[in-house]
Amino acid sequence: MILQERIMLMARLGQYMLGREEEWEAIKERAYRENPWFIPEFIEHAVLSIAQNYLNPSFLQEWAAGYEIPTEQPSPKTVGLVMAGNIPLVGFHDFLCVFISGHKQTIKTSSKDEILIKHLVDKLIEWDTKVQDSVSFAERLNGSDAYIATGSNNSSRYFDYYFGKYPHIIRRNRTSVAVLDNTETTEELEALAKDIQLYFGLGCRNITKLYVPADYDFIPLLAVLKKYEYFMDFHKYKHNFDYHLALLIMGNKYYMTNDAVILTENLSPFSPVSQVHYAFYTDKQAVSDELNHNEEIQCVVGHGFVPFGKAQSPSLTDYADGVNTMAFLCGL
Repeated sequence: MILQERIMLMARLGQYMLGREEEWEAIKERAYRENPWFIPEFIEHAVLSIAQNYLNPSFLQEWAAGYEIPTEQPSPKTVGLVMAGNIPLVGFHDFLCVFISGHKQTIKTSSKDEILIKHLVDKLIEWDTKVQDSVSFAERLNGSDAYIATGSNNSSRYFDYYFGKYPHIIRRNRTSVAVLDNTETTEELEALAKDIQLYFGLGCRNITKLYVPADYDFIPLLAVLKKYEYFMDFHKYKHNFDYHLALLIMGNKYYMTNDAVILTENLSPFSPVSQVHYAFYTDKQAVSDELNHNEEIQCVVGHGFVPFGKAQSPSLTDYADGVNTMAFLCGL
């Protein structure tokens, strides 16, 4: 396929994802049945974000033009993709990058998130059989020319061992934080609450730690987070809440809760499901400088940073871990 065909095929996929075809609805329902963390509202949010932010044809045209991608890839390489499974379609951006670049790809999906991406690839093949020459799935990624692998700090050591001698991008654990200054409006706090609780907080762009001034008033934030009390209807979330609350009580640790989420002071930027860490600061610029050099941080939300409510709506050029995936692929 030439570049323009690939772009138009992706634009068609975006329209399909926004639609309500019976087959697509059944696939989304099946994805939830097979992974209870993927509740329908989270699947819908992921699908809407991808379709609107990635698969708009004008966005795709402008994005591709920035990399001088040839009309037809003269010597396509095979890229092995290892996808994560923490939130719905989390590996879609890597898939899209390889597809638009004109290279071939072999994908190893996570068992937690294989239903949606495999269905979407099947639709592409249904519309254009040439897709099956460039996209395939496998349990073992042998014989690829390059690799893009996303996983935990633990799994990344295995990726380094197996893929280190090839061109590669290997991603490790990351999370996101917010820097607050006590001037946030109710609307901004509501948007922050979404950044915290969307996907039950499982995404690397979810806010898991707050940096607040010494006199910060937590009451307004706890009030807006109260809207997520319905998460207690999902047993996996409630189990985490009960467990971590019990740990804090038994450890005689100070905490705040609104029966929907727990806030506790902690140095770690990573917090468990149902819990958000916080730390006090006296110098906002010093906090900003520190976060800019912290490789564990995916994005920072707040005044002067990523706007509240936008953490989970990345654009085509918001590359994971700050590594330009498309530039990597164009350099193969």
